[in-house]
Amino acid sequence: MAACGGGETADNALTNMGNVSESAPAATPAPIVTAEVTARGETDVVGTANADAADDPAIWRDPADPAKSLIVATDKKAGLYVYGLDGKTRSFIKTGRVNNVDLRADVAIGGTDGVLVVASDRSDEANARVALFRLDTATAKLTALGTVPSIEGEAYGMCLYRDAGALYAFMVTKEGGIGQVALDLTGAQPVGRLVRRLKVGSQAEGCVVDERTHRLYVAEEDVGLWRFDARPTGAAEAVSIAKVDKQRLFDDVEGLAIASDGSEGDGGYLVVSSQGDNAYALYRLADDAYVGRFRIAKGRFGSTEETDGIEVIVGDFGPAFPGGIMIAQDGENAPAAQNFKLVAWDDVLKALKLK
Repeated sequence: MAACGGGETADNALTNMGNVSESAPAATPAPIVTAEVTARGETDVVGTANADAADDPAIWRDPADPAKSLIVATDKKAGLYVYGLDGKTRSFIKTGRVNNVDLRADVAIGGTDGVLVVASDRSDEANARVALFRLDTATAKLTALGTVPSIEGEAYGMCLYRDAGALYAFMVTKEGGIGQVALDLTGAQPVGRLVRRLKVGSQAEGCVVDERTHRLYVAEEDVGLWRFDARPTGAAEAVSIAKVDKQRLFDDVEGLAIASDGSEGDGGYLVVSSQGDNAYALYRLADDAYVGRFRIAKGRFGSTEETDGIEVIVGDFGPAFPGGIMIAQDGENAPAAQNFKLVAWDDVLKALKLK
């Protein structure tokens, strides 16, 4: 299925197939090739065993020594882990049910710059909240700052957006609601103000913002990918990028990540977890065009299956990940509990002949 560029809204998501002549059978689509890569590392397992518990990762890149960068990841039954790039647990904070996580560096928190971590708090299934933390990069420990309300519904997806000095959290609920919350961290306690509501038609979770283009991407699990204007004054129209077609995307469509090329334009890729067939699809940010797909296959650290959350950061992360790193939740890590696999982004680009 060709990717849809623009104009189709969430309220008008059915494709008009037109009239098909009975004497002209549809052509057989060309098979979709799925490349393979192997992981170069993995994290320790989460503490909740025998359950779907690990979910979503975020990455803080150490600008002074990229090999000392940190991974923050959720055990959605219990709390947040901080790992080193060697995969070893550096700390854990018990938070209760937090589902997705994101972070931003150089954020003014109570008058002092630091690394802000946010997570979708599911403790009240009727009212989604944003949980906020400060990451001490020297000790690799998280300190809870508090929670702020967002919108009604069960908290699922979470992503941050920074624009013109303002910081926003997008909360995606299980029911498909999306709330844009302006965050104020100047005082002793964080404050959140709901500035906009968006919506897709059914269960959704994964979200990510490309701050260069002010585009918010949301994964509607059984339907496909949508793009919104992330600016609080932007149009609320949802533009369809791609649908679940059992070729490029399989339901459930889960985690999303931006693999920027480092430019100030729109270069790079949107990376999507195609959970239904244990694969990942790439779409070009410049025009939403499908580029290719790959799997994390069996190797020294095992394969990934049923991936929920993913993250990709392009850039130097030391000798093991010189061109960037991808973190993917592994939903089947038997006989151990679930964990996260670490992949060199260069390996993905080479497998898809993009480098």
